[in-house]
Amino acid sequence: MTEQLAEDGKRVFLRDEMKGRNKTLAKTAKEAGVINFANFQDFGYMGLYGGLRQRNIHVRKKLKPAQKILDHMGSEELAANLFRATQTEAKIKRENIIGETRANDSHYQVGKKVRRTIEELGGTMPEKLPTAEHVKEARRRLGSGNTKLR
Repeated sequence: MTEQLAEDGKRVFLRDEMKGRNKTLAKTAKEAGVINFANFQDFGYMGLYGGLRQRNIHVRKKLKPAQKILDHMGSEELAANLFRATQTEAKIKRENIIGETRANDSHYQVGKKVRRTIEELGGTMPEKLPTAEHVKEARRRLGSGNTKLR
């Protein structure tokens, strides 16, 4: 039970971090000239998930189209996605990337490097990680809306 609560705490914390990070990444991408944020996100997923687009990930993880992928990730997968998002935002700012094509390519390349690092460490590729129950169940187990890492 303690192990479950520890994972729940990590998931809730990382999911909340991803929510905030995606907002700042969207703002950074928009400032770089990205108009189609969904497509921009797809490029990041394709890099990290070995070419899989968001719709392909949904199918692979047996999620319904309306279900959010991030809500059904375990802490390991959320952490990989958080690293992808933070590093993409940093790269766009650091290299002053302008233009939708360049921003999309940067997101893809960062995702690909995160994937390569996971591979070099002998980790499990994100698309092969199990689909987790909705994060709201983890929140419920933690009780009273506690989102602090335990």
